[in-house]
Parts: sequence; C-alpha cells; structure tokens
Amino acid sequence: MPSSPPRIYCLPATDAPVVAVFRRGPSQWAHVGRWDLAQNCYEPGGWLRGRIFPRRSDISPDGRWLCYFAHNPKARWEYGDAYVAVSKLPWLTALHAFATCGTWTRGYYFTTGGSREDSKATTLPIPYDLTFIPVEQFANERRRGWLEARDSPPRSVGGPWDENRNARLQKPQPGGPYLLRLESLGRAGGEFGVGQAIDGLRVVYALESEQDIKILNDVQWADWTAQGQLLVATRSGKLQVRELQKHSFKVAFEADLSALQPEPMEAPDWAQRW
Repeated sequence: MPSSPPRIYCLPATDAPVVAVFRRGPSQWAHVGRWDLAQNCYEPGGWLRGRIFPRRSDISPDGRWLCYFAHNPKARWEYGDAYVAVSKLPWLTALHAFATCGTWTRGYYFTTGGSREDSKATTLPIPYDLTFIPVEQFANERRRGWLEARDSPPRSVGGPWDENRNARLQKPQPGGPYLLRLESLGRAGGEFGVGQAIDGLRVVYALESEQDIKILNDVQWADWTAQGQLLVATRSGKLQVRELQKHSFKVAFEADLSALQPEPMEAPDWAQRW
C-alpha cells in the first residue's frame, strides 16, 4: 500500500457517460484511467514517470480522446520535457504532440468549428481542434456547467492569472434539490500538500439544500451525472457513484484505486494509431 493516499482529479466527457481519471501517487508517477458510467466499470490505462497536470488537460466530448499536458524530466524526444499530447483514453501514447514554453503553459481543450489558436495545435484527423485553456480558476469546471457563485469574491484587477482569490463555484443537481459547491482554498504547499491537493490547488466541496450546507470532508473531487447522481473521488482513493437520500447516501458503484502501483506497459495496438 502507498504511504499516502493518491490524489485524484476527474474530467467527465460532455456528450458521453465517460470520465477521464487522473491519479497521482507515488509522487513521481501519474496514471490515467477510464471510468465508464454506463457499464459501471473502471479501466486502468497508461502510467508516466513524471507529472500530468489534469487541470490543464481535457477529454473530448465523445469520451474517446485525451489531451494532456505533461512534464517528464526523463523525456528524450524532439518535444522536450514539457509537452502537450493527444492520445486515446485511457492510454498515453502520443498520436500528436508539441512542445510548450515549460510548465507555465495553460494547456489545451477540445473544441469544434476550427477554433485553433496556434499553429502547433494543427488540424487533427478527428472532429475536434485544440484551443488554449483560458486564464481563470476552474476553467474545466466552467465548461461543464459550473457557475460562479454569488458569494464568490471578484477577480482582482491586479491578478491577471486569477490565482490570488478563493473562487467559489456551484452546480445544481440535475432534477434534484441539491446544489454542489466548490471553493478554492489557495495553494497547498508541500509535495502531497494539505488536503490532498492536485496541481498545487486545495479545494473543498459541499452540498447545499434548503435546510443546510454539508461539507464533504471525505471528497477531493465531485460532479453530477446527467441523472443527478453524485460522482466523487474520495480522499482515501476511491471512485464512487452516490445516490443521495434524505440524510445520507447509497454507494451505487465503487472502484478502489488506492493500492495501484506503477505498472508501465505498452499501449494496445488500437491506442497506437488514429
């Protein structure tokens, strides 16, 4: 068992019941998996001895493709040690890649309609282009229906990188009475940080109803399914689908990722070609 639970961050596809799962741990290793919500299963994929920055990565709307930003100090290829790559989820074999200016890059997300913003994100043989992720907190969440809460502090005029505030976002439960809240708690500090930070950002989730607000202390990532179930990654390293009840919840699916150990292997043949 690892000495510390893994840090997990997820990216749901917008048009398919598929979630890209990013797992960090041990600290020098990154792992990607595919969470199939329709089949209730988790498929482990690629390992990288380096760092993947999930908040600067994306999953295509159809759930098939992964655009990830990575820093691999041991990389020995033409794109250097800090690069953006496109692969087939859940594998990391680069079908398209390009170098970046370093770890300061904002990363990219999938778009349609020919909205490329630089020549490196050249036309791909898939129905998507790549666009810079905007400079704002929780950019991935905003593209998935999260909105800035009324009590969120305004962005500072002197904060062009939007990193000097504790932004608060919210997302209503589809067909239900709850409001899922997300708040930044600032920089984490330390390699594994306080509160299992990922990408150097600490967050807290809460469920709000007409009666009260319940802090989800055991959760390091959360979002809704289209049917109103709560998706979570727990601080102990589990993926769960929770069906909310009046004063509790029922776990409809669970996958425990806490004991995974680095197991790099060659991607299957279908993941090595477009």
